[in-house]
Formats: sequence, C-alpha cells, structure tokens
Amino acid sequence: MNDAKGFTLVEISIAIAVAIIMIMAIGVAIESASKSSGGIERKVTAQQDVKGALEIMALEIKMASYNPSFSTTIWQNDNSGLGGGAAFCTTQSANQAWKGIQEATPNSITVEMDISGGVDANGEPDGNGALTESNEIIRYNFVQTGNDRYITREANCGGPQSFLGDSIASGNPRTVRIINADADVNVPLFRYFDGQGNELLFPTGCLPGCGANMPNIRMIEITMAVETEDIDPSTGLTRRMIYKTRETLRN
Repeated sequence: MNDAKGFTLVEISIAIAVAIIMIMAIGVAIESASKSSGGIERKVTAQQDVKGALEIMALEIKMASYNPSFSTTIWQNDNSGLGGGAAFCTTQSANQAWKGIQEATPNSITVEMDISGGVDANGEPDGNGALTESNEIIRYNFVQTGNDRYITREANCGGPQSFLGDSIASGNPRTVRIINADADVNVPLFRYFDGQGNELLFPTGCLPGCGANMPNIRMIEITMAVETEDIDPSTGLTRRMIYKTRETLRN
C-alpha cells in the first residue's frame, strides 16, 4: 500500500490564489504608503515655502519708515501707479507724511527704509539719507490673472519678480497658489491698524483720497491663504492652509 500523502490540485490552486491576493494587498499598501509619503513631502515643502516667504515679508514690512538720518525729504514715489510721477523710485514723493508706507491696499504694499550707508556703534544700519541702494523700496503685490495666483516682490522699481508661486506660463515649479481672493476664502493679504488697534481701510484705488490715514498705520496683518498644487491622494482634493502674522512697525 502506498501511504505517501500530498496536496490535491484544489488545495494547490487555493494556496496559489491566497498567495496572489496577499501579494496584491502588499503591493497596494506599498503604493498607498508611497503616495502618502510623497504627499507629506510636498505638503512640508509647501509649508516651508510659505513660512519662509511670510518671515521675509514680515521682516521687511516691520522696517518700514526706518530713517536714522531723520531726513524730512527721503521718501520716494512708488511704482504702483497710485503714487504719481513718471520716474518712480527716483523722484521725491509729494506725500512725505506717509513716510515709509507709500502704498497700502488689501493686496499690495510699498514700504521704504534707509538701511544702507554702514552701521552705527550698536551694529545697526545707519543709513545715508537717501533711498538709492537696492532693497530700500520694496513692493509686494498679489497677482490674480486667469488661473494664476501668486505674489511678486519688486525692489527699487526693478520689475516684479516671483516671490511665492508663479505664473503658469513661466513653466517654473509651483508648490502653492495664493487663494486669498477666491470667493470661498476672500481674505485680504494685508490689513492695517492704528495704535489703538482700530482697522484702517484702504480699498484698492482709493489713494490719495484715503491718504489721511496713511500716517496712522502702526500695525500690519499679513494673511496668506494657500492651496497646494498637488492633489492629496487620501482625499482627491488639494490641501489648503492659512498662515497669519501681525507686525508692529518699529519706526
């Protein structure tokens, strides 16, 4: 009698089927983990970009009106089209009382500061009484054209450069889109407050009619509502984040 035992064809088929199912499950898990890891990495990159941009913007805005030489005619016309004058950043502003904030709207701001000329005994920039050096007249502007949503930075009327995000036509990688003005968000990039915390309203295009309040700006709130370019694999939607800071002007 032959006592040898083995597996039947049915048992072998079942075992193979179970093995295939397990392999497929492992593959799906690995793919999901890979997508999740990639999504997290892109989210971290977007957060780093936004936080870095917000810190730079806050630092420069905080320095608005820095004028160590106490010059009374230092402030220049900005390049927004609201300040007047044909030669921007090289002609004296008629609004010297506005000091280092020559433009203030919900989506754009021009700040000026005299930070060149060396340093004083405390290592602080002492200025030279003129806004002739780079990065002494800074304009931030939120661009919303078609599907483009990004912020530009312009130094001394040298032309706007992409600061956070970029246009689609540029072909540059874009980690985020600025969505402040989207209907379901609708928050200004900049808000302005006086020394008592009262909000000062400067609608786009209101200058110089709103200029009476310009010298009263003591605090500026910056809000960046952003949407990542990539889709969250777990939800099938883009991620949205809001970052905010308030800066009291030093000068």
